[in-house]
Amino acid sequence: MSIVGSRLHVYLLGQLDSLSLRAINMFCLVPGNADGMGDTRRRELYQACAVLKVPLQQVKVLDHPDLQDGFGRVWNHDLLTKIIEEEVSSHGIDMIITFDNHGVSGHCNHRDVHYGVRKLLRNVSQSIEAWELVSTSILRKYSGPVDIWLSMLLPMKYPDGTMHCLLNEHPQKSFHAMAEHLSQWVWFRKLFVSFSSYTYVNTLRKIKEEAKQS
Repeated sequence: MSIVGSRLHVYLLGQLDSLSLRAINMFCLVPGNADGMGDTRRRELYQACAVLKVPLQQVKVLDHPDLQDGFGRVWNHDLLTKIIEEEVSSHGIDMIITFDNHGVSGHCNHRDVHYGVRKLLRNVSQSIEAWELVSTSILRKYSGPVDIWLSMLLPMKYPDGTMHCLLNEHPQKSFHAMAEHLSQWVWFRKLFVSFSSYTYVNTLRKIKEEAKQS
């Protein structure tokens, strides 16, 4: 299994058991160099993954000149597909978890990753499952643990198993992991992690396979 994207580790990894964590590859496409602090934020990511008990040899941070983060920096979907495909092939990955087409916050880079993964599913010959983290409305996003009840009800509408709810039984672990991102651990992020529903529960939806390109 591979988790592709930034900060997805905070949302999701705290909700997986130790056995699942040993089977995960964390692939972050940028070091977070928008403010010239890429080296610091790369180090903080490794520290956060250590808190979440992800083996550090299974964490990779890319620093590609054509994939630098920031609002207004649109990423090439073909390039993303190529890079992700190389990662999938080198690690024998058969499942990907990434952002949906809104990217939780609407960030353009998060959305680009989604479209890169979708294009990968059309291009590769091997069988790969891909799941997306479902973005919620602003009201649900800041409802904290209250959103657990609605999130648990939604997958019932999908009896085919294409939507799953992940409950975080140890939300303090996500808080501690995010606190390792010290350069970004400002007051409003502390509030976000405390009151965001993503800290307590997340919904994954299977990305529908489209017709393969010949």
